[in-house]
Amino acid sequence: MDDADALSAAILDSVHHLRPWMPWAAHEPLDPAARRALLTGWQEAWLAATDHHFGMWLDDVVVGGCGLHARLTGPGLEIGYWVHAGHLRRGYATAAARALTTAAFTRSDIDFVEIHHDRANLASGRVPAALGYLRIGEEPRTVLAPYEQGITVIWRVRRAAWASGQKVARP
Repeated sequence: MDDADALSAAILDSVHHLRPWMPWAAHEPLDPAARRALLTGWQEAWLAATDHHFGMWLDDVVVGGCGLHARLTGPGLEIGYWVHAGHLRRGYATAAARALTTAAFTRSDIDFVEIHHDRANLASGRVPAALGYLRIGEEPRTVLAPYEQGITVIWRVRRAAWASGQKVARP
């Protein structure tokens, strides 16, 4: 809760960059009560082990957000991320996805991790590619944000491949 104002400011600074790709950005800016309610929901989801949201910080500045989400069928987790418009192309999303992938595999019940993005969001797709995730397919879905094509690209890495570095590029 102490970071609600910093999070709100970072999203407001980046809303022009986020709205084309992130359906949740259409509701921004949130008023303080709505932001607190959102954060409370995230805390409850954390305790239920269904979602884990993290802030990405550098020198006391919010550079983005990321999370591990239990929304897949099977023993896997999905990673999501966004980066502040003023901090793009510096490797923050890749570093966060790398850390979250490693964290996901600390759970013995997790066999794979996926990253999903709209096919038109090429920047988002560079993250799993850089980490050595395998592109396993595409699925049609409802367009939820203005720049989306309605085709989700699915990238996956399995525990054994991540642990061994097999087919996983690590800088």
